[in-house]
Amino acid sequence: MELTFIYFDFPFWRAEVGKIALFMGGIDFENKIVDGEEFQRVKETGQLDDGTVIPFHQLPCLVVDGISIAQTAGIARFCGKLSGIYPKNDDVLSAQIDQFLDMATDITDLIFTTGRDEDEETKKIKRQELCKGELARKLGILDKNIRDESGWVLGFDLGLADIAIWRLMGWLSCGILDGIPTDLIRAFPRISRVCLAVDEHPKIQQWVARTYPKDYVRGNYL
Repeated sequence: MELTFIYFDFPFWRAEVGKIALFMGGIDFENKIVDGEEFQRVKETGQLDDGTVIPFHQLPCLVVDGISIAQTAGIARFCGKLSGIYPKNDDVLSAQIDQFLDMATDITDLIFTTGRDEDEETKKIKRQELCKGELARKLGILDKNIRDESGWVLGFDLGLADIAIWRLMGWLSCGILDGIPTDLIRAFPRISRVCLAVDEHPKIQQWVARTYPKDYVRGNYL
């Protein structure tokens, strides 16, 4: 099976959850990087400059033996099944994992749409307000639904939900988003605990050392 993972040169959760799943399973794939200029053309044409089809004109995209698969959760589930960290025969557990992936998407969309098309100062103010309101509410709900009896979101080992939450919170708390305080996650102990557990996982440490830039800033979880 030939796999090509297409995304930007940035370790965002939307791509990392699938990439790390493949890495954990020892599954080789080509990591294809798209720059901003080519992505603008992708949004118009629905394909890369080399003709690769991008189904919904957005990234990430996974090409499997020439067949393009889009959407974060669909890609994550496929990669998780290949690597054995997403169940093939447990519908309830699958749905439980899916709900955390969808919640991560909800939080991401909330950030992206707040202050969109506004000037930078207005966007910053609106995001500050968001952190005190709807974003705090969403994070509180997420925190409440993480199991308290283990260090993970579900079960007793690293899974797709943990990877998604870890990288999402790393993005939120690493200081690159104007208006989002770096200590935002500290108020949510279960989220923080999961992020720290993922940080300390040997396979995650290998992945970070192998693929992340030297100036990578981990999230602020403590």
